[in-house]
Amino acid sequence: MNQIFIAIAIVFMAYTIVPVVRADEHISVTTATMFVSSTPEKDDREIRLHAFLSRYNSPLAQEARVFIREADKHDLDWKLVPAIAGVESTFGRFIPPGSYNAWGWGIPTDAQSGITFSSFSEGIHVVSEGLKTNYIGKGAQTLEQIGAIYADSNAWSNHVRFFIDAIDAYTPNSPQFLAFTID
Repeated sequence: MNQIFIAIAIVFMAYTIVPVVRADEHISVTTATMFVSSTPEKDDREIRLHAFLSRYNSPLAQEARVFIREADKHDLDWKLVPAIAGVESTFGRFIPPGSYNAWGWGIPTDAQSGITFSSFSEGIHVVSEGLKTNYIGKGAQTLEQIGAIYADSNAWSNHVRFFIDAIDAYTPNSPQFLAFTID
């Protein structure tokens, strides 16, 4: 019984740890630009993002490579587009059927009246390119400036920042995220 209680306590702590922001990543600063992305010496972004999205049972987990490729192609922070999907659709879990629109792009209400994509991969490409061209390219340099255009909610940028920080802090091999068995 004590082992189960300890195991539950460890799992609870693992999921409630406050994200740690590294000093070398500028995205957590309120006035940070959304097109600066730091890449670690060993590029483990795809592995980290896949593991993070899998933790949320996200259908976007299989698109981790596409997220990274499009972020690099458009000079975006690699966590931005997945974080927006976290806010807008719980990482693609709650979207209009058949829309593949996990970003609220064009505010779809159903697959017939809103913007739809043929796949999540296409959606990642369109949203990444759209953010770079229509937001950052037109002067929106901070998450707050992007949010003022992207969403009606003043809290949107804080919610996106929460997921950016959570993705950044997530390390699948760290002790708090290792799987364990209960005997």
